Amino acid sequence: MKVTQEKLPASQIGLEIEIPSEMSKKAYEQVLQNFTRSMNIPGFRKGKVPRQVLIQRFGVGRIKAAAIEELVDSALKEALKQENIEAIGNFQLKSSFDELIGQYEPGNPLTFSASVDVQPEVTLKQYKELQVQAEEVKPDPERVEQVLGNYQKQMATLVPIEARPAQKGDTAVVDYHGKFVPADESAEEQDVPGGQAQDFQLELEDGQFIEGFIDGIVDMEPGETKEISVTFPEDYPQETLAGRPAIFTMTLKELKAKELPALDDDFAQDASGGDFQTIADLRESLEKRFTEEAEQKTKSNKEQAILDELLNQVEAELPETLIEREVEFMVTQTAMQLQQQGVDIKRFLNQETLPMLKDRSRPDAIERIKRTLALGEVAKQEAITTTDTEVNERVQEVLADLEGRDVNRDRLHSAVAEDLLKEKILTWLEAHNSVELVPEGTLKKDEDLETEVDDAENPIDPDTIEVKAEEVVEETSPEVE
Repeated sequence: MKVTQEKLPASQIGLEIEIPSEMSKKAYEQVLQNFTRSMNIPGFRKGKVPRQVLIQRFGVGRIKAAAIEELVDSALKEALKQENIEAIGNFQLKSSFDELIGQYEPGNPLTFSASVDVQPEVTLKQYKELQVQAEEVKPDPERVEQVLGNYQKQMATLVPIEARPAQKGDTAVVDYHGKFVPADESAEEQDVPGGQAQDFQLELEDGQFIEGFIDGIVDMEPGETKEISVTFPEDYPQETLAGRPAIFTMTLKELKAKELPALDDDFAQDASGGDFQTIADLRESLEKRFTEEAEQKTKSNKEQAILDELLNQVEAELPETLIEREVEFMVTQTAMQLQQQGVDIKRFLNQETLPMLKDRSRPDAIERIKRTLALGEVAKQEAITTTDTEVNERVQEVLADLEGRDVNRDRLHSAVAEDLLKEKILTWLEAHNSVELVPEGTLKKDEDLETEVDDAENPIDPDTIEVKAEEVVEETSPEVE
C-alpha cells in the first residue's frame, strides 16, 4: 500500500493513502455479503437476495459509503503499522467523504487523506545547572501549645455558672422564638421559619450564628429574657429570609463554663488514647510531627520551583488528543472531589457549566502535560529508570497500609511505578541544580495571596485537583443557623 507522510503542526502527521485495487474490490464485495446476510426483504429468503435487488433496494451510494467506511478504517490501521507510526487518539479524515463516494469504483485504486496525532517531539533547552529559589518552611514554635490548647477545649468539662452574666466562650442553654419585623404597624407578625427552639445549647463564639445573635446573649443573666434584633444577610441561602429584619425573644435558662484539664501526664494519656504516658512525650511527638511537616513542605517547594523552571525550558507542540484527555481527567477529578464534599454534581456540572469548566481547565492541562513531558525527557537523557524489585517493594509497602481493602493490583503497580520514577527524576534534578532557600512568604505575589483567600473559601485539595467548579458556576453560601 502506497503511503505518503507529511509532518503537520500540533504534533500531527498527515497521510495520503492509496488503497490498492484488490483491497477496493474486496471491501465492496464484503459489504454486499453483509447486506445479504443481514437484510430481510419480502419475497426472498434471508441470505438469498440477488445482488441487483440489493443494489436497487438500498442504492449504490449507501453501499459504496459502507464500503468506504470499512476501507478507510482498515487502510489507515494497515498504513500506521506499515510506517511504524504510533498514533494517539482517533484519526481525522481530511478528504471529503462525499467526494470519495463519487470517486470510488470497486476494483479501482482509491486515494484519501487523513491525519493522526502522535506523541510530541520534546526539546529541553536546559535542565542542569538551573538556579531557582524556593521558600523554606519552618515549624511554628507556638503550634504545639495551640494544639494542646485545642485538646484541652475538646476534653473540657462544663460547670454551671450563676454568679456572673454570659460572656464569650461560655456555653448557654436557651429558649428562643423569632418573628419577622412587620413592614408597617398594620401588618400581621410572622414567625421566622425554623426560628424557634427550647433547651437549645450553643457556644457563645463569633461566627456560630447570624451577626448580632451571639452578641445579644452576652451579658445576659441566667433566667433573664430579652429581645434581640438581627437582620438576615442579603446572601442568606434561604431566599425567604435573606435581608429581612427579625426579633428573637431569648430566654437564658442555663449558663456553663468550660473547665480545662491540667496539662499533666494524665491529660497526655487521655488525649493520646494511651499512646503517650507523659506530657513531655506528647509535646516531643507534636514537635517532631510539625518539624517533619515543615521539612516536607520545604521539599515540595523545592521540587515545585524546579518544575516551574523546567516548564520554561521545555518546547513541545501538543496534540489536541493529549490536551483533551488531560482536561477530561481534571474535570473527572473535580467532580469526584466535589462529590466527596457533598456537592450535588448534577447542579454544578451540566451542559452549561461543563464547557466553561473545560475551557478554564485547558491552560492547567497544557502545563501539566508539558511538565510530564519534560520529566520524561530528563529520564530519557539521563537513563533514569526503576527496577522491578524497587517497584514491587514499594507496592508491598502500600498494600500493607491498605490491608483489608479491595485493591486493583495492576492499577496500583502502574501508579507506584510512575510515582517512583518521578521521585527518582526529581531527586536527580535537585542534585544537579541549585535551589536557594528563602524565608517563607518571600516569593508570594499579590495574585498568590488572592488565590490563598479563594482556596480558603472553597477548600479543594490542589494536589488532586487543579480547577474548581465553583469558579464557573454561581457560588452558594453555607447555610447560617
